Amino acid sequence: MILRLVVFDVDGTLVDSQAQILGAMAQAFGRLGLKPPECAAVLEIVGLSLPQAMVRLAPDMTEDERAQLVDGYKEAYATMRAQSLSPLYPGALAVLDHLAKDRSVMLGIATGKSRRGLVHLMAAHGWEGRFVTTQVADDHPSKPHPSMLHACLRETGVAPHQTVMVGDTAYDMEMARAAGVHALGVSWGYHPANRLGARVIDHFSALPAALAEIWNERAA
Repeated sequence: MILRLVVFDVDGTLVDSQAQILGAMAQAFGRLGLKPPECAAVLEIVGLSLPQAMVRLAPDMTEDERAQLVDGYKEAYATMRAQSLSPLYPGALAVLDHLAKDRSVMLGIATGKSRRGLVHLMAAHGWEGRFVTTQVADDHPSKPHPSMLHACLRETGVAPHQTVMVGDTAYDMEMARAAGVHALGVSWGYHPANRLGARVIDHFSALPAALAEIWNERAA
């Protein structure tokens, strides 16, 4: 049996966390008496690890000030997370259930979230045991460095050409290409589809067919 791997980004791909991200960022900057970045600027950095994100958002600040922004964001996000759960995008759960029934397909996660944040999210959505490999910002360089995907491949033993990275940002697509795996973009996330430079789907229901097409092209 040929084993295949589908690796998902989280924010903007599986869950719509835009409100919490924007709110936490506003609080982080507000704690330092600073005007929050524009919405578009914040969504642009979703997917990056927080230290790299703050370099993009506050390039003229000192390293210590950016560290304060990171701490403020983490604290604000944790508070919001305890109060409400980021919802899944329409169709996400049904597709995850569908893929889980295929014994030849394994599921993974590669996210800019912390381990703590991902564990909380997985427990809240009942995802324990669903993903065989989960890679987070705590353990790797920021996307688009391929380290997360390299770890996914090592942990599962799946070949790169049998692996698909599913994400909503250019960082996800660049990471996939750097790791030598297939890139599949989604149009409902935080980067416009024309920035992804990859095959793009517009609804979760299209994912199984897109995966089959990718793997069939490889087999042809």
